[in-house]
Amino acid sequence: MALAVGTQAPEFSLSTAGADGPALVKLSDHKGKNVVLLFFPMAFTGVCTEEFCSLSQGMDDYTNLNATVLGISGDNPFAQAGWAEKEGIKVTLLSDYEHDVTKAYDVSYDSFLPDLNLPMGGVSKRSAFVIDKDGVIQYSESSDDPKQLPDFDAIKAKLAELA
Repeated sequence: MALAVGTQAPEFSLSTAGADGPALVKLSDHKGKNVVLLFFPMAFTGVCTEEFCSLSQGMDDYTNLNATVLGISGDNPFAQAGWAEKEGIKVTLLSDYEHDVTKAYDVSYDSFLPDLNLPMGGVSKRSAFVIDKDGVIQYSESSDDPKQLPDFDAIKAKLAELA
């Protein structure tokens, strides 16, 4: 079960592949801002592409609510960068290649889609967290169904409360 509202968000340091090469991003880098943390199963898949392209088109909504949006998956940072470039994704994507952060937030599959011959453990469930300026989780949502998108209206409503 995903970490609950009121829990201190676990710190992390994950790689991203930017224009200047790989960089590390920490949750604490965003202290003083609200953070929308979105875990997703895999880059280059239909539902993940739909989610992150839609987010990219509506990034001003989050910026206007004093929020930073970060996406996390187990993909390597170079695959994430290739996907972002191909699809025009503007969200900062972070590589949780070892699945440590996914496990810390308790949003990993024991076995991802074994019926479709993808029995990989540790893959991120599609999950969303809103973390306030003090690093406390104020919204928590996770789904066992990889096709179910987070409730972005509820996320924005929570951000508006925190603004």
